[in-house]
Amino acid sequence: MSINFKDGKWLNTPTNWDASTSGLTMTTDEKTDFWRQTYYGFTRDTGHFLGFPTADGFTAKIRIRGEFRTLYDQAGLMVRIDEKRWVKTGVEFTDGELFLSTVITDGTSDWSVSQPFKELEDFYIRITLAKGAMRIQASRNGSFWPLLRLAPFPVADRYDVGPTACTPERSGLTVHFSEFEIGPAITKDLHDLT
Repeated sequence: MSINFKDGKWLNTPTNWDASTSGLTMTTDEKTDFWRQTYYGFTRDTGHFLGFPTADGFTAKIRIRGEFRTLYDQAGLMVRIDEKRWVKTGVEFTDGELFLSTVITDGTSDWSVSQPFKELEDFYIRITLAKGAMRIQASRNGSFWPLLRLAPFPVADRYDVGPTACTPERSGLTVHFSEFEIGPAITKDLHDLT
């Protein structure tokens, strides 16, 4: 079902944002990020996240548009249980290019990047979570969904799901989110990319 962006609850509300029934535009504050320990040794829980509660067994999808130009500029979807257990996935600017990025955190963070397509200033991200298994997919057009990641994720009674954006090295990234839906978990075969 389609989600009204006005109904979400902010974690780290950005100074500048505007929500309607059909879209959310946010501009990041300075040095915002989500990360826990691995490699860098620090913990950051300062990124912007607009969460919507849901139970286990869901698929969430969102469209993301922005101009990502500075190291670690990022935007996408987050699934969050608490400050130690969360996932963020979407676009991230690193090594001079745009990549699809996923950070899965269960006490500590991991990070993976891929480039199934390069048109990453207007794209879709989809997360399916059911019974401890998370499927993350991305799409250029909203109909063909290459797999980014299949990973375990803790089972919980409740998750918060929604758009996120961070700029660890600056402020001022403006991102537009639309076509946000949360529904029952899709049950398609793992290799069915529709």
